[in-house]
Amino acid sequence: MTPQIALPDQIVSPRAAIYIIVGMATLGLSDNFVPYVAADGSLWQFHLLRGTLALGALGLIALLGWGTLRPKRPWAVFGRSFFQAGSMLIYFGCLAILPIGIVVAGLFTSPIFVLLIAVIFQGKRVGWLRSLAIVTGFAGALLVIRPDPAALDLVVFLPILAGLLYAVGAIATRAWCEGETTLTLSAGFFAMLAVFGAVGCLMLPSTGTGAEGFAQRGWMPVTDDLVFWIAVQAALALVGIFCLFRGYQLGEASQVAVYEYALLIFASGWAWYLWGDLVSPVAMAGMALIALAGIIIVSRRSV
Repeated sequence: MTPQIALPDQIVSPRAAIYIIVGMATLGLSDNFVPYVAADGSLWQFHLLRGTLALGALGLIALLGWGTLRPKRPWAVFGRSFFQAGSMLIYFGCLAILPIGIVVAGLFTSPIFVLLIAVIFQGKRVGWLRSLAIVTGFAGALLVIRPDPAALDLVVFLPILAGLLYAVGAIATRAWCEGETTLTLSAGFFAMLAVFGAVGCLMLPSTGTGAEGFAQRGWMPVTDDLVFWIAVQAALALVGIFCLFRGYQLGEASQVAVYEYALLIFASGWAWYLWGDLVSPVAMAGMALIALAGIIIVSRRSV
């Protein structure tokens, strides 16, 4: 979700668009299954088991000769994975306690942070339209989270922190990891999540139930239901990520990136279908502003 160069004479590949949309629909569904894990499991256990399952699948792909897991620059992949995994750690932790629409909207502020980092730390200049997009995106974020000054809960800002870390990881992908394969970067990402999960499982108590304590407990008893839902979530996540990779292989990145915002629709739609959660009109307006800002940023010429 980093800013790319958009050429006006390019036409989006229909197959690329379909892959991205299917990927977003699949990821939106898989994210809605997190509450099944949050009831009796833990955030750290979830990432440890999910990361291990994903690494096993990626290892099998490598054994079949379809790529390599070995990085060319281990420390570059490590640094990139640290930020991306940290983003997802916060993201999934928030899914257990906040409406999924708010969490996804916060994550999708990442293109705005990419642009801000380029301006503040890399000394790059942006035009008035992109500057307006930054203001629009943050206004949308405030509409989604609607912080109450009289009873301010900092938890609602955590999805935006996830968006910031995701942005840093996106910049690191381009700046540090040029030439690394998709398989290598995926393996680094899931390995880092598994490490984070293992640390949490070792340090936190193995007590408690309920979504409120999802991030506050460590290793929990492994039940058949817990294994089933983690396996389902991991399988759907791999399918969704495969569709994303395939979409970017078939189309120009700057052209297909805008279709990722379909996740805002699918995540909220699945939440309504599975859980009866409805997005308020104000939050929907905020999501629309975030999507508009992101589309402007990723579709304009690079800064």
